[in-house]
Amino acid sequence: MKKGKSNFTVSISYDKRLYDYDITGSLAHVHMLSKVGIINESDANKIKKGLSLIREEIETDQFPWNADFEDVHMNIENRLTEIIGDVAGQIHTARSRNDQVALDMRLFVKDYTTEILSQVYGLINTLINVAETKGKIVMPGYTHLQRGQPVLLSHHLLAYVEMLNRDAERFWHALHSSDVMPLGSGAMAGSPYPLDRELVAKQLGFNRISTNSMDAVSDRDFLLDLLSASSIAMMHLSRLCEELILWSSDEFAFIKMSDEYTTGSSMMPQKRNPDYAELTRGRTGRVYGNLISLLTTMKGLPLTYNRDLQEDKEAVFDTVDTLIGCLDACAGMVSNMEINETKMQSAADKGALLATDYADYLVSKGLPFRKAHQVISLVSQRALSENIDLKDFKLSDLQNFSELFDEDIFLITAESSIEARDVFGGTAENRVNDAIEHNKLRITQRLDQARKMYGSELVSRINKTQSSTSI
Repeated sequence: MKKGKSNFTVSISYDKRLYDYDITGSLAHVHMLSKVGIINESDANKIKKGLSLIREEIETDQFPWNADFEDVHMNIENRLTEIIGDVAGQIHTARSRNDQVALDMRLFVKDYTTEILSQVYGLINTLINVAETKGKIVMPGYTHLQRGQPVLLSHHLLAYVEMLNRDAERFWHALHSSDVMPLGSGAMAGSPYPLDRELVAKQLGFNRISTNSMDAVSDRDFLLDLLSASSIAMMHLSRLCEELILWSSDEFAFIKMSDEYTTGSSMMPQKRNPDYAELTRGRTGRVYGNLISLLTTMKGLPLTYNRDLQEDKEAVFDTVDTLIGCLDACAGMVSNMEINETKMQSAADKGALLATDYADYLVSKGLPFRKAHQVISLVSQRALSENIDLKDFKLSDLQNFSELFDEDIFLITAESSIEARDVFGGTAENRVNDAIEHNKLRITQRLDQARKMYGSELVSRINKTQSSTSI
């Protein structure tokens, strides 16, 4: 076979990333084979010691990766044979590369989904912290990128907390769907050996074992769950970054991005380009592409395993790396941004942001809302044509539009407008404070549930990213 053709099937350049999961799975498999009497304890110990040595070689960059052996599985097995001799051949007893790689990918997803959850909750806590410390800053709320009504900055930030909490639930689902131990399924029909699959599952930290061998070796839904959750999360990060980009522009000037997350221009010395935010927005398309790529790969595959499934790895690896990097960048940008309270307040005070409140005022005086809407629409058009704010009208001017206007109309301010939205989920300060406490409690309760399902070690890993942004 020509060299170009032989390289066509080689995956070692990227799937060697699975080495730790592959070795961990092999150690559990060999331990089980020994316990049920399929191989003797002496041979099992030789294999275990050999695998431990291989792990050390890889971690110290001493391992002789060889493309002639195609993938991570055969590289490790061939190296094991070099170290301990023919006894290494027993490692593959009652196992196929089909259920072996399915196991490796499930271990990978469990591991990296835990890391992603840690980053998601880290960003959530960062947003909550900024909402708490800057809770009373008033800013315009927008629809169609036009100023609509005044809101608290904290209320705006908590909208992203809601999005990210939904993302977290999708990643919990991805973790759950990957938490199935497939080893023992063989190539696709199961195994004729008296395997103790429950023992392997317990050793590897799986809560369930697969119930159909044909499905187990060809199932990649758990990868699609991860890619789908990642795509939606990246969409949310992209929306957040779009706002940071807008807010940091001279046209808004609501925030100043930290120098750590901006760069200059090669030509224009005054520029502070929001590169981290722009790259996060741009990389969202890559993550979408990875999801579509794997969906397209899977759509025409008959049962069971097909070599097409080799193509799942780069899409997954790229997605998790991209998402983790973007989550970390977003947390850094939000926690280090300088907020221009004066600019935000000024923007909330200008124009016709109180138009809805003026309409509600007329409703309180007995005018039907549709009629009140028409009246204030005319008032707003007049203000726009004269380039003034609603609050600049004299009472006599307003009474030309409706006799229901009285002196108390001037009691309406951006602050009073916000406090009037005293409804569950609204922007009133006490409601926002309640929402902050609710979100803290929601995280605590979710992690308590996870602790019961997956154990304290996993929850401790998720909590590590929150240490610097503790709530």
